[in-house]
This record gives sequence, structure tokens and C-alpha cells, in this order.
Amino acid sequence: MKAVNLTKADFLKRVANYEANPEWKFLGERPAIIDFYATWCGPCKMLAPILDEVAEEYDGQIDVYKVNVDEEEELASLFRIRTVPTLLFVPLNEAPQMAQGALPKKTLVEAVQTVLLAGK
Repeated sequence: MKAVNLTKADFLKRVANYEANPEWKFLGERPAIIDFYATWCGPCKMLAPILDEVAEEYDGQIDVYKVNVDEEEELASLFRIRTVPTLLFVPLNEAPQMAQGALPKKTLVEAVQTVLLAGK
């Protein structure tokens, strides 16, 4: 499965309903990576196929989502996104962790293993 684009409505259903609950409560069934990106961003374009590969390799274990910061300005503001790409790693029962920049695949896989799947 490739990375899935999220609108604000999708985010509220699949990730966290911050309108109903101001405290972070992840709603997903699997750990997730959320890529905050822009269509005009060169590093974002380089990262996109790598994220799709990771989504395919870990299909059924993690979810990979994408949020276009130009279309979803409220989400970008909520997470204080100042640089794209910014990745949000969301484990099931822990606080999310953020990374900025186009990470190489090896680094992404290490983050999936240590941050998202460490407790499994």
C-alpha cells in the first residue's frame, strides 16, 4: 500500500481528533508515519518514492500518510511545521516524534524499527 493523502477530515478520523480532545490521543490501529510536504519542494519529491517503498515493505504493520501543507494549513499550523518535508512518527502508545528533512531509506527503516515497532 502506498502513502495515503490526508485531508483535515481524514486526519480527525484516522489520526487524532484534536477538535474533540485537545490532548493527544492517537486513533490509528497501527503505528504511523505522517509526511508533511509541499508539491513545490524538491526534497519532498525525493522522499515520496522512499516513503511509498517503506509503506509497501511494512504493509499491515504501519500506516503511511501524507499531508500537503499548502492545502491543509490548519494541520501544518497545529504541528508547527516550518520546514518541509517534516515527518511525524506516531507509535501506538507513546508521544509522537518529529524529524525534519528528506531522510534516507536506511534512516527511515531504522526509525520504523526503533520508534514504531520496538514494542512488537
